[in-house]
Amino acid sequence: MAERLQKWLAGLGYGSRREIERWILAGRVRVNGELAELGQQVEGDERVLVDGKPVRVVNRLQAQRTIMYHKSPEEICTRKDPEGRRTVFDSLPRLRGARWVSVGRLDYQTTGLLLLTTDGELAHTLMHPSAQLPREYSVRVYGDLSDAVVEQLLSGVVLEDGPARFDSLLITAGEGMNKSCVVTVSEGRNRIVRRLFEAVGCRVSRLLRLRYGPLALPRALRPGQYRDLTDAELAELRAAVPGE
Repeated sequence: MAERLQKWLAGLGYGSRREIERWILAGRVRVNGELAELGQQVEGDERVLVDGKPVRVVNRLQAQRTIMYHKSPEEICTRKDPEGRRTVFDSLPRLRGARWVSVGRLDYQTTGLLLLTTDGELAHTLMHPSAQLPREYSVRVYGDLSDAVVEQLLSGVVLEDGPARFDSLLITAGEGMNKSCVVTVSEGRNRIVRRLFEAVGCRVSRLLRLRYGPLALPRALRPGQYRDLTDAELAELRAAVPGE
């Protein structure tokens, strides 16, 4: 059965449809020696090249994998770093004919739960703004977290790329200007937790993601370790996305 090229490549784990559409428009994809066109249909027996490298069609029938990874501090979520810093992909199992797609990113110093999958369509669905899956974080904060400031963070703060807010904020420990709290936020904008606290004059010294949607970081999963999602966890994750 014919499929649109971007959907077919996404199903192989090469990335989200949106990302692959940009590759096609940039001339990075060829089909049978010709530059690919957006929306082009493929059957699966064509010779497809991405950045000059052939797509391994034989692995199209392999089961997709989705894993949870406990990100360590000072790891980055890009595949390669010009500065030579360690990436999360250095700790993951090697794949043949597929690639890991990170479901969003955690910044350099942030630790905790990160989801990765070979299913580009799943990654695209989870990262789409309409998914609105809550992310829960444990945060160590230095600054004024008075009742008025907490109310401001819950009602909304205007950032440089638009308004944002926490869905919940619970102070769990601390005295004076040092506080520990647990927050939830239902969007994945870059550094959103740190930026919200910075907007009210607070500084985050520790940030750990505890939960993504229905999935919690297992206590037994140590930094730098990963495990595959169970069928039940994967079904629960898909069920949490509206329209899935």
